[in-house]
Amino acid sequence: MKTNVQQIMLGTVTKNEAQAKETLRRIKAAGYDGVELNRFMIHPSSFMVRALTKAAGMPTGNGGKLDWQALLREADLTVPSLHTDLGSLEREPDKVIEEAKGFGTDKIIITGMYRFDYGDEKAVRELAQRLNRAGETLKNAGVTLLYHNHNVELLPVKPGVRAYDVIIGETDPALVGFELDTYWLTDGGANAHAWMKKLGTRMMLWHINDRGSRQSGPAMTPILKVDSMELGAGNMDLNGLWQIALDNGVEDVILESHKNWVDKDPVKSLELSAKWLHNKNKP
Repeated sequence: MKTNVQQIMLGTVTKNEAQAKETLRRIKAAGYDGVELNRFMIHPSSFMVRALTKAAGMPTGNGGKLDWQALLREADLTVPSLHTDLGSLEREPDKVIEEAKGFGTDKIIITGMYRFDYGDEKAVRELAQRLNRAGETLKNAGVTLLYHNHNVELLPVKPGVRAYDVIIGETDPALVGFELDTYWLTDGGANAHAWMKKLGTRMMLWHINDRGSRQSGPAMTPILKVDSMELGAGNMDLNGLWQIALDNGVEDVILESHKNWVDKDPVKSLELSAKWLHNKNKP
């Protein structure tokens, strides 16, 4: 599989052109093929977006002022897909499509809904239909729409049925695919293996991360905080998940680790994860 880094990891290390060039150089040197972009990071972002990402420990930085096409071209890195929000895609589909194609990708990702009740069955069913309509618009332009999950899709909409069941079941496979994030499913207490198998070939991209504990000093209690980890350093069954991804025909895997980076350094963290990915990709 081709290996990529999610741009959300890079906000603190792409504050200016020189820093961005050095960061992308190290990503390429670590063996990655590309960077998955977010529209809110390649354009000047709103105060709300900046506040939300900063609160999550992954600030957007000043990347919206940079020429990402030139930076990626110089670093010899490709773009497997482009993240956006559903509202923007519905309001200005032609603009989003043109931007994706400008970066050389035919995949646009919806990254989940903000201020949205995933426990409301009617709202989730309506979301599925909105995804179908957006997916049809993109398909007519030669682009594929994918939906990216977090843990909130595991909320039940009624006994025995979760929001993710509805989204999968009521979207048209010809119009909507999936970028599965196994970390968030595991974080939500779900069986990531089972969801991967349920999606099958509808799973076109894979967001990979590891999950575990890191002890930085004497433990105050016998319970450690669980968080994002470098690949192979946590407790997820990444080997088993990798095999299912291969069986599903996934061609691109995207690393998206969160703020719990080793030495608080996202580039060092992605370099360590690259070693695990390189070993998995050996013939």
